[in-house]
Amino acid sequence: MAHLFESLPLRGIVLKNRIGVPPMCQYSARDGMAGDWHFLHYCSRAVGGAALIITEATAVAAEGRITPGDLGIWDDRQVEALARFASFAQAQGCVVAVQLAHAGRKAGGVAGWLPQRRLADDEGGWVGVAPSALAYAEGQALPHELTTTEICRVVEQFAAGASRARKAGFQAVEIHAAHGFLLHQFLSPLSNRRSDGYGGSFSARTRLLREVVAAVREQWPQRLPLLVRLSATDWVDGGWDLESTIELSRGLGALGVDLVDVSSGGLVPTPAIEEGPGFQTEFAARVRREAGIATAAVGCITAPEQADHVLRSGQADVVLVGREILRQPYWPLAAARALGQPTSWPNQYLRAAPADAVGR
Repeated sequence: MAHLFESLPLRGIVLKNRIGVPPMCQYSARDGMAGDWHFLHYCSRAVGGAALIITEATAVAAEGRITPGDLGIWDDRQVEALARFASFAQAQGCVVAVQLAHAGRKAGGVAGWLPQRRLADDEGGWVGVAPSALAYAEGQALPHELTTTEICRVVEQFAAGASRARKAGFQAVEIHAAHGFLLHQFLSPLSNRRSDGYGGSFSARTRLLREVVAAVREQWPQRLPLLVRLSATDWVDGGWDLESTIELSRGLGALGVDLVDVSSGGLVPTPAIEEGPGFQTEFAARVRREAGIATAAVGCITAPEQADHVLRSGQADVVLVGREILRQPYWPLAAARALGQPTSWPNQYLRAAPADAVGR
C-alpha cells in the first residue's frame, strides 16, 4: 500500500506526496475577488510541503455564495486574482484545484466565525435557490424552487466556472456536491421533493450532478484531473446515505471523475454526527473499495502516524489535513521528519532544516 510521502499520478499530473489541504472557507473576498489574505493563506501551505490544495468554495454565480465574503469565479474579472496564488503555489510543486460551488438554499449568510444567521434584505441579503421550496432551518425564508430552465442555467454556470479555472492556470477542478449545498440538496430526499426528471428516484436526484460533471469535463482538459466532493451520509434517517454515495461513485468514473473527496453531513443544522479521530475514513474506504474509484479522506486527521495509517491500510489515496494545517502551515515537513520519509525543504529555508531531516 502507498504511504504518506509516495507520489500519486492523476491523469497528466503527479502529486509529489499524498497530503492535501481541503477546502476551508476564509470569508475574506470582496465581490468574489481573491485578495492578499488568500495569497498568504494558500501559498504558505504550498511552501509548507502540501502536494494538493483545494480552494475554499468558489461560487459559480453571485447568488451561489454562502456569504458575501466567498470567492467567486462567475466573472472574467476574478480570474487574474485567482491566477496569482495558483501560479505561485504551483511553482512550489503544489497542485492547486479550484472548488466550483453553489450554496443553493444555504446562500446569503454571514462569515463562519460569527453567530450564524441569514442576512436581512437591508444588509444585502438575497433569496437562495433549491430543488424544492424547503428552508434549511426553521424560521428561515423559503428558497426559490428552481425551474427546469434555471437548472440548465446552473449547469452552464459550472461549465463556465471550469473554463475560467483553466484560464487562471488551475491544474485540477473539484465539484462541490457535499455539505448541504445546491448539488447535495438535489441528491438528498430530505431536501429534494421534486416530481419531475430531477427528483424522486435515485437516478433523477443524481441527474443534476451527473449533468454538471459531464459539462465540466467537456470544458476541462482531458489531461487534467476532475474531483467531486460528496457527503457520504446526511447522518439522518431517510436521508442520503453511504450506500447511495457508493452507487453514485460507481458511475462517476465513466463520466471522467478521477477522485471522490469523501466528507459527510451539512444538509440539516443539527445532525447526530459521531465525531472523533478519523471518523469519516471508513466512508472513504468503502467508496474506494466498492466503487472502484480513488478517494480522499478528511475529518479529524491530525497526526502523521494517523495519516500514514489511512494510506497504508488502503482506506484512501489522499489524506486531507484541515484544522491541523491551519495551526501548522508546515505540517507536511514536520510529518516527513516524524515518519523518516524523504521530502524537500525550500532552498530559502534550508538553513533552518533539522540536521536529521530526510531529503533536505
